[in-house]
Amino acid sequence: MALRSTSSTDGGSPQIVHPVDELLPPVRLFGTGLQHVAAMYAGVVAPPLIIGAGVGLGPGELALLISASLFTAGLATLLQTLGLGRRSRSRIGARLPFVNGVSFAGVAPVLAIAKEHSPKAALPVVFGAVIVAGALCFLAAPYFCRLIRFFPPVVQGTVITLIGVSLLPVAVNWARGGETPGAPGYGSVHAIVLAALTLAVVVVLNRVLHGFWQQLSLLLGLLAGTLLAFPLHLADFGAVRDAQLFALPAPFHFGAPVFDPAAIISMCIVMVVSMTESTADMLALGRIVERPADEATLAAGLRADGLATALSPVLNGFACSAFAQNIGLVALTRIRSRFVVAAAGGILVVLGLFPRLGAVVSLVPQPVLGGAGIVLFGTVAASGVRTLAEAGLESGSNILLVSVSLGVGIIPIAVPDFYDAFPPALRTLLHSGISVGCVCAVLLNLLFHHLGSRAGAARPSPTP
Repeated sequence: MALRSTSSTDGGSPQIVHPVDELLPPVRLFGTGLQHVAAMYAGVVAPPLIIGAGVGLGPGELALLISASLFTAGLATLLQTLGLGRRSRSRIGARLPFVNGVSFAGVAPVLAIAKEHSPKAALPVVFGAVIVAGALCFLAAPYFCRLIRFFPPVVQGTVITLIGVSLLPVAVNWARGGETPGAPGYGSVHAIVLAALTLAVVVVLNRVLHGFWQQLSLLLGLLAGTLLAFPLHLADFGAVRDAQLFALPAPFHFGAPVFDPAAIISMCIVMVVSMTESTADMLALGRIVERPADEATLAAGLRADGLATALSPVLNGFACSAFAQNIGLVALTRIRSRFVVAAAGGILVVLGLFPRLGAVVSLVPQPVLGGAGIVLFGTVAASGVRTLAEAGLESGSNILLVSVSLGVGIIPIAVPDFYDAFPPALRTLLHSGISVGCVCAVLLNLLFHHLGSRAGAARPSPTP
């Protein structure tokens, strides 16, 4: 526990403050917050880039869409970390070091919706569907969170491991130069060497530095990797020169929302998937920061997801949900303060208002992010393995639960087109290894520990 020198009302003894609620000095707060932004930046700007290109936006409107995504991600992160309200039953925001941003789960359905409409009409239809999906999440939060009793440590460890394993292919693609095989420079020796050097710098700095500087090892590694990228011609200042200096978000810039039933159903399915992933992420983060997420915390976090998602389209943003890569950063740096992540949210808001500043952050090349991502996402997987080690794997049913759930969850990671013949609504769930593995683990836990005559004997004892 961390001590903060605040006098109590009964005689001046210092109050014991949980590390999650610790307020760091300004310099440390900004530096560690910036590190969170660097870790998530590519993930925030990738969905609007893909969606904007898919609906045929020009460079100016594409830049606006990216700025809107940064701005709304910042607001969602502030809502999640600082929260609204004091009553546990109606509180909004998990008040954990929990980063929110544009959900990757919605990209494919949004592109499918866009194919059914003209470029000019596509985004209003998407925004209308996102507003309804966000409202659904907000209203369903107090009921969805009751599923926590079906997430014992064996399920949590399985899901946390899957989160890390599911993210590792993203880091590998970044290390090869981006997300699109066949793009210029993709898979080049220079890109892979740069990723390897970044990885080595992060590991060495984490080993030789101490204290605050050790906690900044990832940010320093990203900076070193970016500097190394210039002589390799893998980074340039073109994006900074072309970006606007300042831009206020214009509400409904692309038109008033249109509420199309088919699009709404599709986005609501996406929202359920996002709620499943957010629940798993909050459980994982709660264990890492040693403040387990109970039903009230899960409900508050899901309300924040829902409210942020429902309001995001007003400012031209998309569905918001958890960013699992930042959970790895919390585990790696051991900085558990939610105010650090709130600082990251404030930085994202500023980047959304000043596109040129955002372009400076975007100078970090994809291979550099890939090298750092291997550390981050590997740390998440390692946290899951540690949780599984504490979950009582001497039980045969638990071993079967873990092996089947991991196997099912890894299918869409190992073979991304495995479920392509299934209906679109099912593909949304099945293409997410985290979600399908989580559902499988919960169902097997029900079978082994809650149903039938063996349930009472097989059910693991609750953790304190």
